[in-house]
Amino acid sequence: MQASAVVRYARIGLWPGYPIKKQDSMMTIDKQAAREDLLSEPGFIHLDNAGAALMPRCVLQAQTDHLRLEASVGGYEAKRLRHDAIEAVYDSIARLINCRRDEVAIVENATVGWMMAFYAIPFQPGDRILTAEAEYASNYLAYLQIARDRGVVVETIPSTASGEVCVESLEAMIDARVRLIAITHVPTNGGLVNPVEEIGAVARAHDILYLVDACQSAGQIALDVDAIQCDLLSATGRKYLRGPRGVGFLYVDSRVLDSLHPPMIDLFSARWIDAGHYELRADARRFENWESNYAAKLGLGCAIDYALAIGLGDIEIEVCRLADSLRAQLAGIPGVGVHDIGKRKCGIVTFSVAGVDSTEVETRLRQLGINVNMTTPSSTLIDATRRELPEMVRSSVHYYNQESDLEALVKAVGEIARAAAPSAVGNR
Repeated sequence: MQASAVVRYARIGLWPGYPIKKQDSMMTIDKQAAREDLLSEPGFIHLDNAGAALMPRCVLQAQTDHLRLEASVGGYEAKRLRHDAIEAVYDSIARLINCRRDEVAIVENATVGWMMAFYAIPFQPGDRILTAEAEYASNYLAYLQIARDRGVVVETIPSTASGEVCVESLEAMIDARVRLIAITHVPTNGGLVNPVEEIGAVARAHDILYLVDACQSAGQIALDVDAIQCDLLSATGRKYLRGPRGVGFLYVDSRVLDSLHPPMIDLFSARWIDAGHYELRADARRFENWESNYAAKLGLGCAIDYALAIGLGDIEIEVCRLADSLRAQLAGIPGVGVHDIGKRKCGIVTFSVAGVDSTEVETRLRQLGINVNMTTPSSTLIDATRRELPEMVRSSVHYYNQESDLEALVKAVGEIARAAAPSAVGNR
């Protein structure tokens, strides 16, 4: 465990039972210890980690301890007493993505972080935004709004035959009017991992602002903003980082900070100098506001330290191993279509069952105690239209999942598919 993490937990009277690593086995993650650190009932199967993963006990305790402190001494006093522990969260995020602590803003969620960054860009009429075909709906809606309000042009970069952003096509699209390249690292469905490092090399070579949505990659894939060469990166706590809801973070490269003015400011993000002037903060916290959920911040810091103690490389290996196994098993069921793409894939596995609405599949699985989610074509409209995607079931594994979890899902989906086979034939 990192020394600063030890200090933080000593300060708040908390000692988490990790790292859960084996030192004498090819499997570096102690799955049994990971399972014992969950609060779930025995037999519960959680395969919705791309929605919200299960928190370790220490993450819950970090939050409840602070809430109790707030209840006992008041919110202002609690913040003062936990000042050092709260500040240490910025160090944890900096270690997670390899940046400086003054390049980090902690915000209410990934969407707020992404939007604060995006709407801070001084777009001009005729500017071009280049993005992925599998871009997430919320991001694309923001592009369309800016296009309407400021005369910006939005264009999608063609995908390769295997589904990820085609870097050669991106290079061919570059001209002096490209103001922003904005890419979702791991789209909400499809399992693919976009080549953000290669895209970053193009952006940096042409001095183009580069924004990465790492909402679904943070916590399952090691992130290094120097390697990605991004100027801006947003992420959430509730997904693969196993943190609480209602908190996320934004990275802002110090090189571009002064060129960005937050769309909203208050007395935390700026200093009121006189009746006619103000001055923005000199660090990334100009994208924060004064009111903050400090319990969630501490939970986020705990979750990040937990992941760092295990090792993001080991987490990715295990997540990908489980996802590859699940894809293969689902693809072997007659009537089940697996819709994942990309040369490089992650822990998200999307599928559909012929003759059965995906909403019904999700409902039946949840009735069996198997948590999954559903994804609709509108979430990635351009990619979904191009690939003629149906509504799909999205299952997403994490390192604490076991083979028995996958077997239970595959068995249940197989039974649903077999029961639907006659009707599926009749509907052809």
